[in-house]
Amino acid sequence: KNIQSSVVEDAVLASGKLIRVDSFPSKYIQERPVDVWLPENYSESKKYAVLYMHDGQMLFDSTKTWNHQEWKIDEAATDLMEQKITKDFIVVAIHSIANIRWKDLFPEKAMDYMDPDRKSEVNRRAKENGFDAEYYGDEYLKFIVSELKPYIDATYAVDVSKENTFVAGSSMGGLMSMYAISEYPEIFEGAACISTHWVGKMAEQNNPYPSAIFKYVKANIPDAKNHKIYFDYGDKTLDRHYPQYASLVDNLFMEKGYSANNFRNLFFPEANHSEKSWQNRIHIPLAFLLKK
Repeated sequence: KNIQSSVVEDAVLASGKLIRVDSFPSKYIQERPVDVWLPENYSESKKYAVLYMHDGQMLFDSTKTWNHQEWKIDEAATDLMEQKITKDFIVVAIHSIANIRWKDLFPEKAMDYMDPDRKSEVNRRAKENGFDAEYYGDEYLKFIVSELKPYIDATYAVDVSKENTFVAGSSMGGLMSMYAISEYPEIFEGAACISTHWVGKMAEQNNPYPSAIFKYVKANIPDAKNHKIYFDYGDKTLDRHYPQYASLVDNLFMEKGYSANNFRNLFFPEANHSEKSWQNRIHIPLAFLLKK
């Protein structure tokens, strides 16, 4: 299939350039824009690592985002590469679609670990509120792995190996990054799961999601010998729900042989749930995962 892309001429960037496929074709998920950020001196004669990121419209240009905030990925990536802290890499930014974002980014197989009674109650309540209990997390990953990655590998000067393929996101995108490396450990070397939304949905009493998610995690942790995984959390706004899960996350990964060499679960006191918070610390997971 001939996929058309063009440079985003009006993108307000610190450096590099942004190339957009307006509507990336997929047989798995709803079509959406995908952006590729190339660093300043991008050269066809090199081989770049690839960082796949969720909520791609929030990463580069605050003049275009709904809340006028951005991750400043171009700034962070440029600094890290110039200082030779990380390998050279490009960023593939998958846009999210507001009304189905949760369904796209929810780790679908976690539902298999939910207590059957709780699960039918969740589905019943969804129906009562006019929602279908459909999850697209598996399809979203199939899109990345079998449609998007082959296109990126064929179009850009990238190293296609697992050792140079990474995934990152925040909140539901943090859950999805954990899910990506768990479902496709042969594709992704590392995942950055920022302000990971362990509550799964809205925080509520007797929430059935976290225990299902953690049972899934426990059963599917990728091999510690050849993977790296980064988690973090703050304690303000939505992030206030996350500190309670920190020791559980630590224990699950330590039990599976992870150590400070390939695992982080960092606490940022006073950090809230926003792009401003994430831009302040994104260099930390990038340096950890993509270390030269």
